[in-house]
Amino acid sequence: MACRISELVLECRDPELLARFWCEVLNFVVLGREDDGSVEIGPRDGFGGAQPTIVFSPHDEPVKAKPRLHIDVNATDRDQDAELERLLAIGARPADVGQTGEESWHVLADPEGNEFCLLRRRLDPL
Repeated sequence: MACRISELVLECRDPELLARFWCEVLNFVVLGREDDGSVEIGPRDGFGGAQPTIVFSPHDEPVKAKPRLHIDVNATDRDQDAELERLLAIGARPADVGQTGEESWHVLADPEGNEFCLLRRRLDPL
């Protein structure tokens, strides 16, 4: 019973530039682009592998009070609700970062207040 790191999200000024750079460094490929300008890169075999993907999310300037990196996790052996219950039981707590309540993920904080997201489980590719 555990989670795995599924995505690393980095706020940056130029997502395309950083995506190209890190694709070269890691031998990753662009897996997708979002309307907000975010670019996701990952292993050539796509989502669901042992390595996390990296999402470069546009941000005009660095935020000094908040880390520029946060972790997203997926449950490996249960649904999102059961994993949320387990994480809360071991010391995670809900965090409010301005969500609307319509998101498909939960924002949590670890015991020191570092924010992370519990996403819906991604199905392994066939």
